[in-house]
Amino acid sequence: MSDVVTGLLTTAREHITRYSPAQAAEAMRTGAVLVDLRPTEYRWRFGEIPGAIAVSRHVLEWRMDVTSPHRCKELRADDLDQEIILLCNEGYTSSLAAYQLRTQLGLRNVNDVEGGFAAWQEAGHPILRRLAPESD
Repeated sequence: MSDVVTGLLTTAREHITRYSPAQAAEAMRTGAVLVDLRPTEYRWRFGEIPGAIAVSRHVLEWRMDVTSPHRCKELRADDLDQEIILLCNEGYTSSLAAYQLRTQLGLRNVNDVEGGFAAWQEAGHPILRRLAPESD
């Protein structure tokens, strides 16, 4: 990893909370929204986390803007304090995205899962497996 990216991650992680998979699962049980940033292909191939909402990274800001009528339905309108936990494959993209949502959208309670989906799976938390659609 380059020094620039390492610096970006360090800055981001100074401003967010990084949950263990167990902490994220508990937060979901108490009302936090878990957002899976992994590409569709990864979710098909490796599984999904029950109760998580899937939002591709390239549309994250549009779907997480709580003031927008196009926000994810799981987000409460105008609630900048709602707990949102981001998850990617290994915990890098989610750290950067959580920091960006905090600094650019003003969401005050966005954090991520340390180790991402890989850590979630390794910890033995539930995963829903689906078959990928058949290709032509």
